[in-house]
Amino acid sequence: MYVGKVIGVVIATTKDESLVGKKLLIVQPLDTKYNPIGNCEVAIDSVGAGTGEIVLVATGSSARQVFEDLKAPIDRSIVAIVDNIEVNQ
Repeated sequence: MYVGKVIGVVIATTKDESLVGKKLLIVQPLDTKYNPIGNCEVAIDSVGAGTGEIVLVATGSSARQVFEDLKAPIDRSIVAIVDNIEVNQ
């Protein structure tokens, strides 16, 4: 899992049948100080996130389990909208 910021939306009128009705969002991974790291990725939204929100993204087979469809071509799912990050060092 990682923390990211939703920076955009992907509109795809033609897509795999298992993705019909699912919202595709572009997410920029962030460090714990909200600084961008790495490359942007596309994730399936499961919580109603929107542009500008900080989210938690599940990866790999865990991302598919959110939708209970282990055959779906999903490897990134937004599973939470983050209110705050607290790091004690």
